[in-house]
Amino acid sequence: MMNKEQGLILGIDTSNYTTSAALCTLDGKVVANIKKLLPVAAGSRGLRQSEALFHHTVQLPQVLEEIHTALDDRKILSVGYSKTPRDAADSYMPCFLAGQAAASAAACSADIPLYSFSHQNGHVMAALYGSEKMEYLNRRFAAFHVSGGTTEILLVQPDRDRIFSIEKIGGTLDLNAGQVIDRAGVMMGLAFPAGPAMEEAAAPFWNLMGPSRPSVRGLHCNLSGLENKAREMFEKDKNTGACAAFVLQSVLQTLQALTTNLLALYPGLPIVYAGGVMSCSYIRQALSRQGSFAAPAFSSDNGAGTALLTLQKYKERGGRSDGFA
Repeated sequence: MMNKEQGLILGIDTSNYTTSAALCTLDGKVVANIKKLLPVAAGSRGLRQSEALFHHTVQLPQVLEEIHTALDDRKILSVGYSKTPRDAADSYMPCFLAGQAAASAAACSADIPLYSFSHQNGHVMAALYGSEKMEYLNRRFAAFHVSGGTTEILLVQPDRDRIFSIEKIGGTLDLNAGQVIDRAGVMMGLAFPAGPAMEEAAAPFWNLMGPSRPSVRGLHCNLSGLENKAREMFEKDKNTGACAAFVLQSVLQTLQALTTNLLALYPGLPIVYAGGVMSCSYIRQALSRQGSFAAPAFSSDNGAGTALLTLQKYKERGGRSDGFA
C-alpha cells in the first residue's frame, strides 16, 4: 500500500515561450523537469498571446504524458500552476490560462489540493533550488529576473501566505535584455529565441571586444539604444560574431553596473540571478562572484519552481486547497 511519503507534487507553467511541468518529492527533490519550447516561425521576433495559448493547448498533453511516465507508480498529492506573470493585481497574460485549465482539471478529478502562483515567483524559487540556496527562504535577498519578458531587480522577503513577497526596486525603463538579444539575433538571421546561437557566434570575438557604455542610473537601465547600435554595427560589416559579442557584453556590463549600484544601497545583501538570459555562460562566469546562479535548466522557464512552491503550500496548509479556479 502506497503511503504519502511516496507521493509527488506537480507544478505546471505555461509561459509565453515554454510549456513546462515538473515533479518534486516531499523532501524537495526535483525528479522531473519537462520543457517544450513553443514553435516560432522563421524570421519572427516572437508570438502573439493567441498563438502562445494555442500552442500550449497542443503541447500540454505531450508534456503531461512525459510527466505521467516519470511518476513510476507514485501518486500526485497536490498540483500548482502559474496563474499570472507577477504577484500584482493587474498582472495578466492569456497564455497562463492553458496551465490553469490543466492544473484545475487534474486537481479536481483526483480530489487533491490546488495552488496558484506567479511565473516570476516560480523563477525565483527555481533559482534558489538550482543554486542550492533554499535557506534564503528564511531571510531577505535580492533577485535579478532577466529574460525576454522581464528585466527587473527584486527585493524578496519571507511571507507567511505567499512563501515570499517580491518588491520591484529596479530594472529596465524600456526594452528587456532578452528582447534586445532576440531582436539582434533575428536581425542577423538567427533563429528565435536567439540566445544560444548568439552565445555560440560570440565565442571567437569575446575577448576582442572593448568596454561599452551601459545606460544605467541607480537601479534602472535603458536598453533600446543597444538594439539600434547593434543594427548599425551589423549593417556596416555583416559580422555576426562580432555583433553578437557586442550585444552580450553590453548586456553583461549593464548587469554589472546594476549589481554594483544595488550592493552600494544594500551592502552584504545576497543576490540570486534568475531568468533565461542568465543561462548565458559568459554572463554567469562574469557575475558569479557577486551572486548565485542556478544551472540553465532552472534559470530558463520551467515548472520546477512552481512545483517547489506548491510543496511549501501543501506542507504549510496541511493539504487544504486554495480552491479550483
